[in-house]
Amino acid sequence: MTNLIAAAALALAIPAAMPAAAQQLIGAYTAFIGTDDLYNSSGARLTQPWQVLRQDRANYHRFGIRHAGDEWDPFFGSIENRAAMERMIMNGSMDPIARQNLLQGGATVFVRIYGAGGVGRYVDVTVAR
Repeated sequence: MTNLIAAAALALAIPAAMPAAAQQLIGAYTAFIGTDDLYNSSGARLTQPWQVLRQDRANYHRFGIRHAGDEWDPFFGSIENRAAMERMIMNGSMDPIARQNLLQGGATVFVRIYGAGGVGRYVDVTVAR
């Protein structure tokens, strides 16, 4: 009976996982999160990881504010794609310790962007101190 329940659970889980398998890596970059990335254009302190990552990409692509270790990425040069970053981070993954380190600044992030057909679906973020 236990094997039957396990088999049924596995059968139900596989179709749900299938669309994620269709996602492909569409870009990746490394960036240093400096003080400039922790504040928005109005000078307000950012409090969410997606806000800091979005500001970092706006600083890089739009404002030309770059830190040693910042890399170009093929996706977030577009303001529309930067606006989608919140959803993409919520759909992706970030360790709670990584989140804390990111919000403190002075950390290096490695971001992998996944999607299909040029549309980003989620990002995975790794943070190193």
